[in-house]
Amino acid sequence: MVLKTLSLLNYKNFDNRTFEFDDKINCFVGPNGIGKTNVLDAIYHLSYGKGYFNPISSQNIKHDSDFFVVDGSYEKDNREENIMVTLKRGQKKIIKRNGKIYERFSDHIGFLPLVIISPADRDLIIEGSETRRKFMDSVISQSDKQYLKDLIAYSKIILQRNSLLKYFAANRTFDQDSLDVYNHQMVEFADPIYNKRKAFIEAFTPIFKARYKAISNDNESVELIYKSDLSEDDLLALLKSNIKRDRALQYTSVGIHKDDLKFEIEGHPIKKFGSQGQQKSFLIALKLAQFDFVKQQCGVNPILLLDDIFDKLDEQRVAQIITLVDDENFGQLFISDTHPERTEEAIKSVHQTYKMFELN
Repeated sequence: MVLKTLSLLNYKNFDNRTFEFDDKINCFVGPNGIGKTNVLDAIYHLSYGKGYFNPISSQNIKHDSDFFVVDGSYEKDNREENIMVTLKRGQKKIIKRNGKIYERFSDHIGFLPLVIISPADRDLIIEGSETRRKFMDSVISQSDKQYLKDLIAYSKIILQRNSLLKYFAANRTFDQDSLDVYNHQMVEFADPIYNKRKAFIEAFTPIFKARYKAISNDNESVELIYKSDLSEDDLLALLKSNIKRDRALQYTSVGIHKDDLKFEIEGHPIKKFGSQGQQKSFLIALKLAQFDFVKQQCGVNPILLLDDIFDKLDEQRVAQIITLVDDENFGQLFISDTHPERTEEAIKSVHQTYKMFELN
């Protein structure tokens, strides 16, 4: 799978720009604030239907403009594919594949597998459990449509159950039968989501550990631990035992929407006990393992985006990553960096074709 051309209209800082890409490596270079990361975000947008750095799509419209268009032409399975994302202020976003509008955005997820490695990934370590759940969900959803449908359905039920709890509190009333309707609906979707997350971590962890070992010169042990309320008890029992708490809080306090993924090094949380270098290696290993897993599941090389990676990593780690991608197992690669010479020197060590785009 290869992205051949990208056209941007009123997207972030771009008025109107078209890029024609090399099949292997493409580098965007130039000073900070010039829009290098914005190009990568546009490519991400075509795969996920939203930006990586700012998921509020209306904020991706260029100032003083009323709309944006991101248009990408791909070659996939020996066929030409066109994906277009458009948004007008005050209107719903539209995603088209070969001119046909998707009724549901979820139908598009997984069609163009993509992995991004960015300094923003540090949120996976420092932010709360929601960020890590989104990571799990994003990886699994690339190859499992039913998982994504179950996730969307479960999220709607949680919103409805929370609204009911707020209604009870506001009106000083309570109806267990009404609540039970949502409880049983939650179970219907929570169980398969829990089982798939559990199976995912079991399959993903060995891949992650192998990647960590390859990019880290240290031999410390690393671990991914899936934490879920459902590993303690079945959901109906949990909901029943937590009803007083839910009524007081006016939201649903137990369920798979509270799941977390613990990152550990030598048996301790990497957030507290990992050095900066260990944390960086951990995150890159996590993302490269995502690449491996998605490729395995989808049977296609995902597009790989490396954002600002040379500025944020020491030369040794960059060299290790470049060595890893100097391999036919990787597909198309997009890199952003502030130093053209540094980027080109690193890329020349890789025996692949490449293109440099100097933004100014």
